[in-house]
Amino acid sequence: MKRAPGFEPYKRNFLQMPLPCGEGFSFKEVLLMAETVKATILNEADVQRTLVRIAHEIVESNGGAHGLALVGIVTRGDALAHKLAEIIQSIENEEVPVGTLDISLYRDDIGSKLSPVLKRTEVNFPLEEKTIVLVDDVLFTGRTIRAALDALMDLGRPRCIRLAVLVDRGHRELPIRADFVGKNVPSAYQENVRVRVTPFDEVNSVEILEAPAPDHSPGLDPAGGERR
Repeated sequence: MKRAPGFEPYKRNFLQMPLPCGEGFSFKEVLLMAETVKATILNEADVQRTLVRIAHEIVESNGGAHGLALVGIVTRGDALAHKLAEIIQSIENEEVPVGTLDISLYRDDIGSKLSPVLKRTEVNFPLEEKTIVLVDDVLFTGRTIRAALDALMDLGRPRCIRLAVLVDRGHRELPIRADFVGKNVPSAYQENVRVRVTPFDEVNSVEILEAPAPDHSPGLDPAGGERR
């Protein structure tokens, strides 16, 4: 059987561990389960305080909640967007629309890797004349955000687009900068930054994981904001 590029350096540890039961786990997520935590950057309480701060910054920047909408990049960006919307509503007593964006077909590596797993895009409100805050968990090379901007512009022409991320780990490959950042986390390129967000995970946290020996073969990149 032909294996995906970059598989070999992980084969020894990966094949000795039992595969998780059920569906929905990507190859990268299974690898993350086998790694050990090097440091906890944000715990449950830290994440909540950070989201409250980001929400206040968004409201202050926008001059309130009028004309504001959030769009989360699946999967954990989507969960964070809904959490931010709830906090903003509690601050401004005004409901903020939230959309979900799947960028799988807009990735710039779609022809060089395995077929993407399509999820869903649900933006059930017009983008015109709105300030859209794009939300993701980790900002890394900037390629995910580039794809998200393309996907978003195919849906309409917002008044402006802002970017909010829980973690900025550096190593940018494109000229992209977040407007609202929860935590700047200096990290080595081969390290993995794991963000866990309810309801997709049991807890809310940000951790740096000790990665296996790095491999720079095409097709496998560090986790925690994929190189895309």
